[in-house]
Amino acid sequence: MSQHTHDHGHDHRHPPQPDIDSEPMGYYQIMGAALGELLIEKGVITADELRATIELIDSKSPEGGAKVVARAWTDREYKKRLLENGNATVDELGIEMPDTHLVVVENTDTVHNVIVCTLCSCYPRMLLGLPPDWYKAHAYRSRVVHEPRAVLGEFGTELPDDTEIRVHDSTADMRYLVLPRRPDGTEDMSEKELVELVTRDCMIGVTLPKAL
Repeated sequence: MSQHTHDHGHDHRHPPQPDIDSEPMGYYQIMGAALGELLIEKGVITADELRATIELIDSKSPEGGAKVVARAWTDREYKKRLLENGNATVDELGIEMPDTHLVVVENTDTVHNVIVCTLCSCYPRMLLGLPPDWYKAHAYRSRVVHEPRAVLGEFGTELPDDTEIRVHDSTADMRYLVLPRRPDGTEDMSEKELVELVTRDCMIGVTLPKAL
């Protein structure tokens, strides 16, 4: 069973080769570049300020998201707050996501969540760093909606037939983070040790964390 959570109105295979380099800039990429140029021209921001913001985003890595997940695995109250208010709760760990609504979706025994942006490449960069090429590729963006179980299989992720797969479609002002299930056999691991088990891909939902 699969369910597609669709948050904006636009059309919808882990690809063998990313196909983004050969594609022209999309509408939102063009508009983003034009907006930056206009803000600089109008004196709202400077080129240095824009560059500094981009460098800050580019400096982020999946470790931030991994710390959030590990804390949720070890602190029941933190997990509860995280599922209720993602922005405020990640801010407790010093991760700010201004002007972006963060929704955290939890994997369970019966439900598995996967993230995509069918329009372009909206992605929780402040938590996960830069998105992988395959996430931005048209092949992934189109296939994961229609055949999520097949796409997960190409990542090596096999789920029971009765597991419901929910595909969450990111938007310009909404980002998703998957809270994966804690692997069995990690009960005696510290929060710091658990961070090492949490990968970017399992927070997107295409793989599962594994005990070392």
